[in-house]
Amino acid sequence: MQRFIQFNDENINSFQLMQLIDLAKTLTKEKEMTVEYSPSNYLDVPEKTIFVSHFWDHRSAEDEWQGLISDVYLRGEGSLNHSDVKEINRFIAFTKTLSIPSFAKQLFMVIEDLRVEEIVKLKRAGTKKAFSTRRRLYRKYFESQLNVHLVKGVTTDALFNLLYLHIFAETPVADWPDIHPEVNLAKPYLTQQIERSHDVKTTADVASICRNVCEVLDELLRKDMLNEYFHLPEKTMKDWEEGLTFDDLKRKDPLINDDAEKEKPDGEEEAVEEEFKSWHRETEEKGESFLQFDLEAGTKTSIQADAAREGDDQEQALGSVQGSTKKSSKNQFDQQEVERKLEEKNDGGSGQYGKDNEQAYAVFEEAGPSSADDHAHYQIYRKDITHYQKKLQKMIEKTLDHKKILPRTHLVKGRLSKKLIPFFTDEQPRVFYKKNEESPKIDATFTLLLDCSASMYDKMDETKKGLVLFHEALKSIQVPHEITGFWEDAAKAGSSKYPSHLKTVIPYDQSIYSQNGAAIMQLQPEEDNRDGYAIRLMTERLVRRTEKQKFLLVFSDGEPAAADYSQNGILDTHEAVLSARKQGIQVMNVFLSTSEIPESQKQIIQNIYGKYSLFVQDVQELPDVLFPLLKRLLIKSI
Repeated sequence: MQRFIQFNDENINSFQLMQLIDLAKTLTKEKEMTVEYSPSNYLDVPEKTIFVSHFWDHRSAEDEWQGLISDVYLRGEGSLNHSDVKEINRFIAFTKTLSIPSFAKQLFMVIEDLRVEEIVKLKRAGTKKAFSTRRRLYRKYFESQLNVHLVKGVTTDALFNLLYLHIFAETPVADWPDIHPEVNLAKPYLTQQIERSHDVKTTADVASICRNVCEVLDELLRKDMLNEYFHLPEKTMKDWEEGLTFDDLKRKDPLINDDAEKEKPDGEEEAVEEEFKSWHRETEEKGESFLQFDLEAGTKTSIQADAAREGDDQEQALGSVQGSTKKSSKNQFDQQEVERKLEEKNDGGSGQYGKDNEQAYAVFEEAGPSSADDHAHYQIYRKDITHYQKKLQKMIEKTLDHKKILPRTHLVKGRLSKKLIPFFTDEQPRVFYKKNEESPKIDATFTLLLDCSASMYDKMDETKKGLVLFHEALKSIQVPHEITGFWEDAAKAGSSKYPSHLKTVIPYDQSIYSQNGAAIMQLQPEEDNRDGYAIRLMTERLVRRTEKQKFLLVFSDGEPAAADYSQNGILDTHEAVLSARKQGIQVMNVFLSTSEIPESQKQIIQNIYGKYSLFVQDVQELPDVLFPLLKRLLIKSI
């Protein structure tokens, strides 16, 4: 069965991205600084983000890495500390008077980048290799672009390519290709100005050169550039100069009057009932908003700011539904109450579930009664895996540690104790003991987490076989475990709330004794998947367990996809895995499939879980593949 078509099959290398983020934080000395991929390389100071360019994609691993870190060096060390944002904004205002603003801004970025690059290399000699690679790749690229644009007659883009090659030429460039008759006449002046690029000291010097060049070319060129090679973000630069952040965008203008509420002694608070009409002299102009009051006058409250609560943009809608009631069952009320409390917990801004999951909340579900079809399918799967169950059972028994029985003292027989006083003082002295022994019970626990997203539709049957295999093997050796499926409700996901469903079909307290293994069959492909959030929730449960060895097995195809989660999903999931491992939980991914697994999917999974990833095309291979990995994990955890 074929997978869904992927129109953009670009996968984020989470290890690489985390290294870039660490580098950005080190250079900027800003712990909130982050790195994101973008078509162009630029710095967004208000949002504390360095955007690295997709220009480096699809190159050798070494060239890609050197190119990416050169982006971070250039913005995190260079632009942030050595560019004059006021001069940049003055130049942006100047470009709006030209007919070639894109050409002007991109030429400015090229010369400014040259200036700050030299500063960075002088300050940090270790960056020279990255910048050397950067120049080499860009020169090769613009040489090919120049040829293309000359053939097509795209004058402005060809001229920009030519100027770039002149600026970054290792030796003087004598040849000037025939671009346009009028532009060719300006060659001496353009060459003179471009040669000054290597002598600039400040951003103002860069702006001066660009003004001189663009004022001449504005009269010679008829069209602006078609392509954008280097990005100069206007709004970002304006906000940077003004020092604006998101908090600054909130309304903080004072009231017209300066009245303050008078506090009364405790116990003398007076309550006055007064009808509050929807019309007010401050809002006599009609608007479209329902029950919204934008008051400019009022009385300042004595409530402390820390005790006040921010309003919710959905609270206006409450007025239309508070008057309607209907009968509901207790189960419905309990579920609504659970969801409400979980939302309140997760909206606290603590960031305990990752910054990409601040608006996500959990909806916990339990398995319902299994149908006759579920029991029939379960028996078929159970019969198929019987032989492999015994194999997996023996492998787990040999590999995992058994619980220890504490030493017993004051016995009538056994080893003689060193404490012999009771022999002389007691009528029936108990001066023997027995050493601690191994219990038949294994000191471990497992959580099996199943990705129930739509992308698992062609792998679900084989994956369920794997779950049945683990459940029967773990149950036979009395290892407590839990089986939970997770998915996100795409229909209810909005800009402020993302409901993540977690359906537990085999709970811990029933896993060893349960005869309802058929509940596993209730897990079906649903919609989206927010893997990082689900892993963090399961980690919380495992941390509370008392067993010595804890395992989290994630049955997934490794492609997180949910609302506002597609770009950062792989990185967020990788961070969740690292966090679980730091807390002593051994995390691995199990990918069961009946067809050949594409290399692109293997790469995604390995980016998230590292070398602790299992790729199995037949459930009968699972015990043999699992054994060396489980053994390596246990040795690592000692």
